[in-house]
Amino acid sequence: MSIATADAAVHTLTAERVAAALASDLEHGLATGEAQARLARHGTNELASAPPDPWWRKLLAQFRELVVLLLIAAAIISGALGEWVDTLAILTIVLLNGLLGFFQEARAERALSALQKLSSPVAKVVRDGRLQTVAARELVPGDRVELEAGDYVPADVRLLVAYGLRIQEAALTGESVPVDKEPSAVLAPQTPLGDRRNMAYLGTVVAAGKASALVATTGMQTELGQIAGLLARQERELTPLQRRLEELGKVLLAVCVTIVVVIFGLRMLRGGEFTEVFLMAVSLAVAAVPEGLPAVVTMALAIGLQRMVKRNALVRKLPSVETLGSVTVICSDKTGTLTRNEMTVRAVFAAGRQFSVTGTGYVVQGEFLLAPPQAGSEEPIDAAQDDDLRRVLRIGALCNSAALNPVENLPAARTITGDPTEAALLIVAEKAGLSDPRPGARILVEVPFDSQRKLMSVVAEQEGRTALFCKGAPEIVLARCTRTWLGGRVEPLDPPLREQILAEIARLAAQSLRVLAMATRDEIVVPLADDAEQDLVFAGLVGMIDPPRDEARAAVAKCHAAGIRPVMITGDHPETAAAIARELHLSGEHEKFPVLTGVALDELSDEQLREAAKDAVVYARVSAEHKLRVVQALKQRGEVVAMTGDGVNDAPAVKAADIGIAMGITGTDVTKEAADMVLVDDNFASIVSAVEEGRGIFDNIVKFVNYLLACNTSEVLFMFVAALLDWPTPLTAVQLLWINLVTDGLPALALAMEPPERDAMRRPPRPANEGVITRKRAVQLGLQGSLMALVAGVGFFLTYDGDPQNLPAARTVAFATMAFTQLSFSFSCRSQQLTLPELGAFSNLYLVGAILFSALLQLSVLYLPGVQGVFDCLRPTVNQLALAMVLALIPVTVVEVAKIARGWPMPFTP
Repeated sequence: MSIATADAAVHTLTAERVAAALASDLEHGLATGEAQARLARHGTNELASAPPDPWWRKLLAQFRELVVLLLIAAAIISGALGEWVDTLAILTIVLLNGLLGFFQEARAERALSALQKLSSPVAKVVRDGRLQTVAARELVPGDRVELEAGDYVPADVRLLVAYGLRIQEAALTGESVPVDKEPSAVLAPQTPLGDRRNMAYLGTVVAAGKASALVATTGMQTELGQIAGLLARQERELTPLQRRLEELGKVLLAVCVTIVVVIFGLRMLRGGEFTEVFLMAVSLAVAAVPEGLPAVVTMALAIGLQRMVKRNALVRKLPSVETLGSVTVICSDKTGTLTRNEMTVRAVFAAGRQFSVTGTGYVVQGEFLLAPPQAGSEEPIDAAQDDDLRRVLRIGALCNSAALNPVENLPAARTITGDPTEAALLIVAEKAGLSDPRPGARILVEVPFDSQRKLMSVVAEQEGRTALFCKGAPEIVLARCTRTWLGGRVEPLDPPLREQILAEIARLAAQSLRVLAMATRDEIVVPLADDAEQDLVFAGLVGMIDPPRDEARAAVAKCHAAGIRPVMITGDHPETAAAIARELHLSGEHEKFPVLTGVALDELSDEQLREAAKDAVVYARVSAEHKLRVVQALKQRGEVVAMTGDGVNDAPAVKAADIGIAMGITGTDVTKEAADMVLVDDNFASIVSAVEEGRGIFDNIVKFVNYLLACNTSEVLFMFVAALLDWPTPLTAVQLLWINLVTDGLPALALAMEPPERDAMRRPPRPANEGVITRKRAVQLGLQGSLMALVAGVGFFLTYDGDPQNLPAARTVAFATMAFTQLSFSFSCRSQQLTLPELGAFSNLYLVGAILFSALLQLSVLYLPGVQGVFDCLRPTVNQLALAMVLALIPVTVVEVAKIARGWPMPFTP
């Protein structure tokens, strides 16, 4: 929505007229209350999407599967032949199956919708005069937003001020190169979209520079929104895992249909009644194929991904969960991932004196300690009374684009908006009493930092004087300085003083501190001349560090135990990177390891890099191209690579990796869009947790697929062997369908709720090309299915005893035995290695509840008057029920004993 701008196109107006038309304050932005009122009035900043399918269409979709259509046809034929009880029973079970699938899919969709909301983009907006981060969907016309390299433009905006701003508009205009922007331009009404230099549009990307802008239009009123209105809705694609399972289902259907045809033929040749045999054959085919498997898999993935969210890892793409369990190398940035992402100033050098600063992170608590000229204990000083110290800290706070936000109920704590390095400078300024480092200062010009200049400068006016304040890489700043502040005076920067400063830079760097230099220059004229950042006055140095996270150490150790190699890829100094790597034991217990720099990588051929990548654990001073080459080299070695990144320059490597991981706090929109997963807390430990959850999710899929197929195999084998032995049909069509309903649904879902096993991160990664059903697992489920078929056959044989009059009782025992056997067998499917006592019998209450509920349903069929006739069974005697219960416990007992006796050559465990 937009607010009228005097009937004129926004690009034809000056910034001031646009602000007036939008009733917005250029300096302070909108008030929060006004923004909320506009949001309620004009709607959210979202593109409209096609309405979802109505519930009735989704319900009907549950009955489109071939096997279900066959079953409905069988019910119709049965009704035509006068078998109305069978028809009603079959249709009821079909409806119950459809409802179960419908509710499973609905829950999965709700889970996925929740994940999508968590991954929604955010925008930096000025409201109430304070820089805040809000969901992009909450932007309204008149909001003032801040943009920087890597951001997606969150709405159609009129630029106010810009520094080196270039916008990549290919998605909107087809322009192949970034477009330079000019906020001061006032354009003609007929100016084409691609030539509107004073505008930026929703869906485009900031390629370089930074800017402030006013939101002009949002949602469907934007240029992109008008295009979106023309687009047709796309069908949702299946994940690779779902496609593999669908293919598995087709194979199973072909095999089962073949067996069913054989059984049908045998029964008909031996004088069976056509209607009974036909219904039994179709029901067996339906029971044998787990038609609800895709829905259960989707739900398992969604449940698992929501569990990942609780561990601060947001997976954006469902297929990624398959790859997570196969990761063999995690390439991680250092800053904010392996470290705390809370840059902390530890040292200040001013006027030839060394100061230490206590305190950690974004908490305004700590003191300044002055190092004595000779070795000895440091003494606290009052920073508010030291002009030289305050000058250094004030420069750092003025040359700054970050913002600190108070934390409710924690007076000393701060959250930050912006760069962690700049936030650290604001924190240390507050520690020195500079809670407002800009009293009466007005910023006239800002020259932002870039990787070429390695400097940032601002020009501020205060009390009628205009001065330039500069911060940047110490070697760059020092080279531009000709004088220095010393004892409150400006002195020439002679060679001895320069050597002293260089020695201090080396001393701080040796402590793995990041060093910034501060400088000033008075009497600056605006606009700036080309040499404005020359002839500077050196003010001092600031040394800061981002300490390793405590949890990162444990996560690195867990990686080594899991057969995953952690690798650091950073743009930081090699010595700093190596120091952090040693502290984290990144290479295991080895203190010496190769550190490859960007310069060294440039000298290596692709083949040499592939060989070097086998052992390298630290890459330092690398560029975007280097990161991409490292990822490609590792993949060519057959590794499954996870790659983290936050900046625009990380996006190519993140996209090229098997699992691209973006930083949720510091990551740019471009990197998040390229990534498969977003770390909510930018923490390396969360990556390892996500890998553990990924392994657990895949394990759970294997568990319930194993459970479903073993159970279905048991039914097919039972009916097939009975036909070969010329037994009477041991289970009727309705009984087969009921078993399929009562055992396949809830227990399978409950197995998807299993937490990752204790040894999930103590075994090597799963091969990337490994399917859900391997040859070993196929043999395993075949043997388990045979064992369940055997006990059902024993129950039928002992009760039937060759007497046709015992057939109803024998079917009842077989019916009860098969149902209870499958329910109890689900306990064994909780783990392929651990026994039930090791897991804890009640550690998955969902499964316990599912089994109890399903068992009660089975008992109700056996004992409720009027229901037994529908299911072709009798009320079982105590002895018959006891026989069924005892037989039902045999398969689970055998499998559990086989787990205990892992050394025995028994085939029931992998």
